[in-house]
Amino acid sequence: MKVYQTSELKNIALVGGAKSGKTTLAEAMLFEGGVINRRGSVDDKNSVSDYREVELERQASVFSTVLYTEHAGQKINIIDAPGFDDFIGEVIAALKVSDTALMLVNAQNGVEVGTEITWRHIQRLEKPVVFVVNQLEHEKANFDEAVRQLKTQFGDKAIVAQYPVNAGHGFDSVVDVLKMKMYKFPLDGGNAEITDIPADEADKAEEFRNAIIEAAAESEESLMEAFFENGTLSEEELSKGIKQGIATRTMFPILCISAKNNQGINRLMECITENFPSPLEVAPTTDDEGKEFTMDEKKDTVAFVFKTAIEPHLGELSFFRVLEGQVAESADLLNSQTGSKERLSQLFVVAGKNRQKVEKVMPGDIAATIKLKDTNTNNTLTSSKNQGVKVSSIDFPEPKYRTAVKAKTTGDEEKLSVLLKEMNNIDPTLIFEHSKELKQVILSGQGEMHLNVAKWSLETLHKLPIEFYAPKIPYRETITKPAKSMYRHKKQSGGAGQFGEVHMMIEPHIEGKPDQTEFPVRKKDVHELSWGGKLIFNNCIVGGSIDSRFMPAIMKGIMEKMEEGPLTGSYARDIVVNIYDGKMHPVDSNEISFKLAGRHAFKDAFKNAGPKIMEPIYDVEVMVPEEKMGDVMTDLQGRRALIMGMESEGNYQKIKAKVPLAELNRYSTSLSSLTSGRATYGMTFAEYQQVPMDVQEQLLKAYEEEQKEEE
Repeated sequence: MKVYQTSELKNIALVGGAKSGKTTLAEAMLFEGGVINRRGSVDDKNSVSDYREVELERQASVFSTVLYTEHAGQKINIIDAPGFDDFIGEVIAALKVSDTALMLVNAQNGVEVGTEITWRHIQRLEKPVVFVVNQLEHEKANFDEAVRQLKTQFGDKAIVAQYPVNAGHGFDSVVDVLKMKMYKFPLDGGNAEITDIPADEADKAEEFRNAIIEAAAESEESLMEAFFENGTLSEEELSKGIKQGIATRTMFPILCISAKNNQGINRLMECITENFPSPLEVAPTTDDEGKEFTMDEKKDTVAFVFKTAIEPHLGELSFFRVLEGQVAESADLLNSQTGSKERLSQLFVVAGKNRQKVEKVMPGDIAATIKLKDTNTNNTLTSSKNQGVKVSSIDFPEPKYRTAVKAKTTGDEEKLSVLLKEMNNIDPTLIFEHSKELKQVILSGQGEMHLNVAKWSLETLHKLPIEFYAPKIPYRETITKPAKSMYRHKKQSGGAGQFGEVHMMIEPHIEGKPDQTEFPVRKKDVHELSWGGKLIFNNCIVGGSIDSRFMPAIMKGIMEKMEEGPLTGSYARDIVVNIYDGKMHPVDSNEISFKLAGRHAFKDAFKNAGPKIMEPIYDVEVMVPEEKMGDVMTDLQGRRALIMGMESEGNYQKIKAKVPLAELNRYSTSLSSLTSGRATYGMTFAEYQQVPMDVQEQLLKAYEEEQKEEE
């Protein structure tokens, strides 16, 4: 295959709501570019893009698919991204390495949930965007309403560049105000007949033309001066202004197609090659320190791995974009994250399940290689002179939905772990953890659908039956007042016995609070606990009643009980332990004796020290349409949420709240139901807070029942 220069490349992310026709459009673009010789379809389960078993089963994209097509001597790299929010990680990765987002809008439904959600990520990443109104052949297509919604949601930068003459059944004509021509398509698709604009459309076309000329003029000062001087722009100036306007996000042109009927696809590809920015014309990617990568082929190599996939009969496939230098077949590069040396033995350009070998990849281009031994998504590969350079990472969202998971067959736990690790390599938003604290494997993701797809894959592709069940909450236990206790461990069973007696006072640890004065602190040990909080261990022994060599054993006994708290078996934290007295036996005292004495004394003191259960609190931000805000607020308050504030963001309200994790189980499903899928949310851990007394009583009772069952 031809090696394309950076100026001959266009990189687009195909994004939008589910069922907006992204995969159908990708198929048509590959057909028009001659990459495939017949068009498949999602319904017939033979499209180039949705070829994985889970996608054939669901008839919807689950993973992004890397594709390419060719037009007018240029290569168009396409990343066809899923439309459901549960797979938003795939969308974010696609946007990271693309230069323009091509946002599909269903002409029947206008701006949908997927449009709004994806738009927020486009805004955050500051990516150029072009809207494409699709499905104009449908009887319920309403282009004018779709445009109205686009302008309402995204502002007047959304500007009509094409409009349909006869949307609905029999759709076959579009007025293109960039060319000021009418394109009439054969009903079965293909090359359009280009004619003059009909007289009855002339005024409407001229109005749209003037609007896009003004928008193009605003993209650059010299064009603005030309516009003021001449009252218009030349064709050359207009073309320059549109490309500049797209690249700088001062305009979001609206185009028209019927992907299903292959109508307008060739003209869309022409717009991409003529008007979309190349990798040299957009804001550059940066490294962790903000240094820009210039797409200079003469510099030392920097390539960024943005996607990992497992392909049958091929193994692990790593997709990368070159940001500087060149990548040639059999190149030896270094992984900046791991320091490992990687040989890129084969290079491919990829069109879904089809792959074609290429000898070299230039800056800005996207390609794939196989069987890298120690490289994953978000890793940077460089030549030796650039060792240590790291491209800024893809910022994947935090998990929003969690469940406990286990293999149904005893003995399959290790196989489950291996497969979950492999799935995490492919999808970094699917996270699993063997929780020592909860004694569960916790699987987290972006929503219930996300985890159900993972379950389908494990059971169908890997023949591993699994079970989802309710995850435990990582509570913490602490105390609210001082308490004293003593415990004597004494055991005599022939030969050497066991003896150890420990007197202790425990009290809450409060940062900055001075030591108690009842007992002199001879030695203080501060332990930062791995699960949060502190344990302060004070040796207050006077007169040698307990030898200092037994203090570590007492500490060990206390720590063991803190790892399995007295109230619910959860971790204990933020406690000061003062060991102030005790007794030893000259023969029978040993470490095990004092470990057990310390453990039991701590347990007894804890129960008399005003024990409290603390629960994890999360900062939750909900983006909700204004008309649904009341329902969402009521639901949050029913979840013991503390509303921290609200602020407007476009036509949405952002509700900020602190919510106990225990109340967020299945929240993504509930929120979707409440708002017809229009709201979305994010959550991050904030702090631990004491649970209300009624909740504590319920937890204590539940733990007591659990202990009885285990006995």
